Amino acid sequence: MKRRKFIGASAAASVGLIACNTSAAQVTKKDSAVKLKHNINHSACYWCYDSIPLEAFLKNLNELDIKAIDLVGPEDWPLLKKYNIHASMCWGAGLGIKKGWNDPALHDELVADYLQIIPKVAEAGYTNLICFSGNRNGMNDEEGLANCITGLKRILPLAEKHGVVVQMELLNSKVNHEDYMCDRTEWGVALCKALGTENFKLLYDIYHMQIMEGDIIRNIQEYHPYFGHYHTGGNPGRNEIDETQELFYPAIMKAILATGYKGHVAQEFVPTWENKIDALKQGVTICDV
Repeated sequence: MKRRKFIGASAAASVGLIACNTSAAQVTKKDSAVKLKHNINHSACYWCYDSIPLEAFLKNLNELDIKAIDLVGPEDWPLLKKYNIHASMCWGAGLGIKKGWNDPALHDELVADYLQIIPKVAEAGYTNLICFSGNRNGMNDEEGLANCITGLKRILPLAEKHGVVVQMELLNSKVNHEDYMCDRTEWGVALCKALGTENFKLLYDIYHMQIMEGDIIRNIQEYHPYFGHYHTGGNPGRNEIDETQELFYPAIMKAILATGYKGHVAQEFVPTWENKIDALKQGVTICDV
């Protein structure tokens, strides 16, 4: 998947994106600038717009009154600060989606990686750092849960010291990420409860959980204390979140607000429109309840 490749890209590749094909930039027109209510703290996942050089995309975010971006690493943070854009979900550690904390053979490498990046996240003024369970590879969910607990306990004291929240993303294993272990809310919540710290949460991806479970609003109402971040996406297809798909995002956003949530909601749909920034503007406007 495109996102899977993007997560595995090196810092050098990220720099290359900034330099690539500046004609691809889709800077919004002056008359398209918007002023949002900001009851929802809006963000956007950069991998969905990676045909646009990062600096141009940050200018787009300023035009759209979006004050944060998801899934960027340390090599990009200086540019974010130049444009006063917050990194609402950082990456920079780990082995990608398939290889994660459920595999004890990877723990030493993962621990070293996360212990290095956690202080950098805090020093930069950010809070959230993504992680993944990894694929099952024949492992049952109980064993995988125990392995995740063992491994994550090795990094969470440092996360607590620096005020960083490590967040494991819920992903579907039916369509996009076959065999991924953290594919159900209840499994992720069990992990949160076992770890027993406010410095570990779930990244609740609405698109992915619509595929695996549905019942989105009820799950938000019941499990919101364990959710530290949200991603959007239209189902089916992970495209625009308008009337072309089955989820009604205004009601979902109101349910999130009703829980008292103060974090960010990041648009993570893959635009099909010719002008990707216009699609992003539509998505954010739909969620700006």
